[in-house]
Amino acid sequence: MNYILLLLSIVLVNNVITSQFLGICPFLGVSKKVDTAAGMGAAVTFVLALASLITYFVQMILVKTGTEYLQTIAFILVIASIVQFVEMALKKMSPSLYQALGVYLPLITTNCAVLGIALVNVQNDYNILQTLINGVGAGLGFTLAIVLFAGIRERLELADIPEAFKGYPITLISAALMSIAFLGFTGLIKL
Repeated sequence: MNYILLLLSIVLVNNVITSQFLGICPFLGVSKKVDTAAGMGAAVTFVLALASLITYFVQMILVKTGTEYLQTIAFILVIASIVQFVEMALKKMSPSLYQALGVYLPLITTNCAVLGIALVNVQNDYNILQTLINGVGAGLGFTLAIVLFAGIRERLELADIPEAFKGYPITLISAALMSIAFLGFTGLIKL
């Protein structure tokens, strides 16, 4: 399998937000400022990459012990542990970003994109390198989408919008239009 195509596929064609509609909560909640969105994207990318690698080995252990039915629970525990680590690291290294992300940082634990990618890696029977590329690519795709959307939302703050569309209505309309734009990549890559 061509690893570059796998990376481009998960970033553009099968983007977790615009195509698979996973991770919408932080996408809508943290996308008001580009700086905050970029920080959230970096945190999610780190968690996705690390969770993909660790869940690969956890899945191998589950298969060897015949306990594959514990897969979802085991993956959630791994993801929760990684998010706790990221939260502690951000609190020490970047208190301003930690404050800006607020409640959305611990919500990475329940971000369905992280669990979804871990499960996709297992479902597609990816090897370790494919698993890492898919995890990092999903994080980069998440970051791309959230940063682009934050830029759009910053511009919308200055736009003359009818009162009925202010706030979440125009936000959801913009998200839908952005998803339609990403649909333009469909068919670009066939794996």
